Amino acid sequence: MGELSLAMSELTELPWQTLHPRDAASLLAGLDVPWWIAGGWALDLFRGTVTRPHTDLDVGVLRRNIPAVLDHLSRWEIFEAKDGRLTRLAVGASPRLDVYSLWARPTAGDLWAIELMLNEADGDTWVYRRDPRIRRPLATAIRQSADRISYLAPEVQLLYKSSATRDRDDADFAQTWPLLSDDARQWLRTALELVAPRHHWLSKKL
Repeated sequence: MGELSLAMSELTELPWQTLHPRDAASLLAGLDVPWWIAGGWALDLFRGTVTRPHTDLDVGVLRRNIPAVLDHLSRWEIFEAKDGRLTRLAVGASPRLDVYSLWARPTAGDLWAIELMLNEADGDTWVYRRDPRIRRPLATAIRQSADRISYLAPEVQLLYKSSATRDRDDADFAQTWPLLSDDARQWLRTALELVAPRHHWLSKKL
């Protein structure tokens, strides 16, 4: 399928722009639905300092708002990332329900700009897609930095990172969990006990 479909083995060959969360604010200016910074950048926004280099920029949106997001980026190339492949999303089409990541770039000649992370929600409540018992009010799950950039709350981001931890995820946890509020620690502990009761982070006495 040529450029319409790319194998995951090729993905490490595909470069990303080195963007800051402020760049997302510029790229998404005028978008009238909520969006927020996710991934490692979200934890750095919470901690108030850049702790390591970031190779990409993750932006969270609600799945129910994806039509508005794609309309805002209607001139961009959008690819579904699923099962080891990138598949071009046709203009006007919606992502498949089992797709949770979209890669986006302005044109085929540009570096990748942002990865859109599709989040589930029930009304005003964020819902963890891997276990819908785990929930957080959107007003709590999304925070704002000092310069008014929305980002995913650290306890929620750490939950995402817990599913397949790498060295950098363990480092993010070690640097972040001491800074969590008592409520955030308890929420993360409860969530981990539900989805991964033997997770090594639980030994840290959250």
